[in-house]
Amino acid sequence: MDHINKLAQQIKLIIFDIDGVLTNGTLFFDNEGQEYKAFHSKDGHGMRMLMECGLQAAVITGRKSRVVEHRMKDLGVEIVFQGYRDKRPAFAELLQQTGLDAANIAYMGDDVIDLPVMTQVGMAIAVADAHPFVIQHADYVTQTRGGIGAAREAIEFILQSQGLLQAKLESYLA
Repeated sequence: MDHINKLAQQIKLIIFDIDGVLTNGTLFFDNEGQEYKAFHSKDGHGMRMLMECGLQAAVITGRKSRVVEHRMKDLGVEIVFQGYRDKRPAFAELLQQTGLDAANIAYMGDDVIDLPVMTQVGMAIAVADAHPFVIQHADYVTQTRGGIGAAREAIEFILQSQGLLQAKLESYLA
């Protein structure tokens, strides 16, 4: 656990996949092809907590969805890459945009499409119900499944490792 805490202490930005991480991976379409996704409010508030503590949040997803655009705008997440089945070009652009070193970035994924970036970052995070091959390559695996609080769990782990969580939680008592 000490090794994982040391990795988490270096993180300045977390990249989240959408389907299977911030959602449970189920895709809903109506008869006209309109897509619907369900996001968990605890994950969203965790992303706000992360940013309020001075860290950044970003999204790289293989699909394009106006629902994702709206949700990320609502949360204040400005770094959003959609439609990247190969996520490496988006990651390269993110590195250039932010000026961060890959060692200061965590990536949270659930499927093999996430591995090319997960293997380049400082901390690879998998949700509990990720593909077994992804779990094999993760530094940290949540106890919670994707879309029902896994992102919040990972965020709180990183904030705890950096000594930021307790003060943030106590701020809600003021």
